[in-house]
Amino acid sequence: MNRKLFLGAAAVFAAAALVVISIATSGAYTSAQVEMRDDNNGRDDEVRAAKKDRIERFCPVNPSPEELEVMEADFAERMREIAEMRFPEVNGGTINVYWHVINNGTSLSQGNIPDSQITSQINVLNAAFAPWGWSFNHVATTRTTNSSWYTCSGGSCEGQMKNALRQGTADDLNIYSNNMGGGLLGWATFPSSYASNPKNDGVVILYSSVPGGSAAPYNQGDTGTHEVGHWMGLYHTFQGGCVKRSTGGDGVADTPAERSPAYGCPVGRDSCRNISGLDPIKNFMDYTDDACMDRFSAGQDARMDGMFTTYRYGK
Repeated sequence: MNRKLFLGAAAVFAAAALVVISIATSGAYTSAQVEMRDDNNGRDDEVRAAKKDRIERFCPVNPSPEELEVMEADFAERMREIAEMRFPEVNGGTINVYWHVINNGTSLSQGNIPDSQITSQINVLNAAFAPWGWSFNHVATTRTTNSSWYTCSGGSCEGQMKNALRQGTADDLNIYSNNMGGGLLGWATFPSSYASNPKNDGVVILYSSVPGGSAAPYNQGDTGTHEVGHWMGLYHTFQGGCVKRSTGGDGVADTPAERSPAYGCPVGRDSCRNISGLDPIKNFMDYTDDACMDRFSAGQDARMDGMFTTYRYGK
């Protein structure tokens, strides 16, 4: 598989949508892990209603508290078992990428993005994840003309598309670019979803969100970064709002709690005033503009390593 995965210190002892919406847009979108619904007591609807005159980012990878509790319990138990077996934890490596261009014709305006834009997107991913030991190797590109898949935003068309095109195993990344409906920017599956539905695993992004695309201010490639973050096991930085616990609502201790998504690039925003730390608006897992996002945290890196070890490596 031409993959080199680097192991952590334990190895010495042993031998892981975005949506650009006009706020009036509504509907239920699905990922392999969760179904988009009003799991936040109407908070998402309130945020969108408050910004009805603007185009904003929105992502359907948004587990309810109950879903999150189940996923986190499973992750904790599996990590405990790995620790007991003194199994080495993956802490970086090279991930093979299979890119699937879904178009409605031969022109760029019909979603047929050129190889140069795919290369630019892979470069963006490498720049974002390289500080944490991860790199992405573009193995192959497929090009498919299919009017139904071209505007697919989940449901039966997603299953048909992925069943026909997905390649590799759990630790291979499949990216699908299309002109998804409903104003979506993209969505992704979580690592823990793979075992129950391997063919559904992967990331789907709006073709015009890649570098040089037309989906400004979300056209510098960080829709891809955000969604790959989910694929590696990360939640949104505002998951759980202003919850007061050591790991916050996103399971990561060093991303300050955030009451709601941040838009644009609101420097100095502090939506949880009773909890230390300004909102992590520059984090890739928030909703800010591509030009504002530039980082993951050390805690997110540790979570990605654990998720990849648990659900993807060698699966």
